Amino acid sequence: MQAMVVDDSRAMRMLMGRLLKDIGFEVAQAGDGSEALDALRERLGAGHPDGPVQLALVDWNMPEMSGIELVEAVRSDPAFAALRIVMVTTETELSQVVRALDAGADEYLMKPFTRDDVVGKLELLGLAV
Repeated sequence: MQAMVVDDSRAMRMLMGRLLKDIGFEVAQAGDGSEALDALRERLGAGHPDGPVQLALVDWNMPEMSGIELVEAVRSDPAFAALRIVMVTTETELSQVVRALDAGADEYLMKPFTRDDVVGKLELLGLAV
């Protein structure tokens, strides 16, 4: 299964990427929402060796295009209807959680998190590994 980690922190991308690989995902990375959107679109194209991404773990606060802007862009394109999105962020206020879910995120994971937290979210999304 293909996943993408979208975070402006290289260390966080590495941490989440390693965790996802350990539970059976192939992982791509992007440093901001704009880079991620380009990569997601490219992976929809016919003949891409890795195929489309099924899961995106997206940070909220990033330069260029924020995580919430990425979620809104992805959800406005029917080609990404099957993509599951988990916001992974330090934003803890209920209003922010509601905003992310209203924008189209499937789940919300607060930093810091554990491996069990991630697995639990994936199970809720039917992506148990």
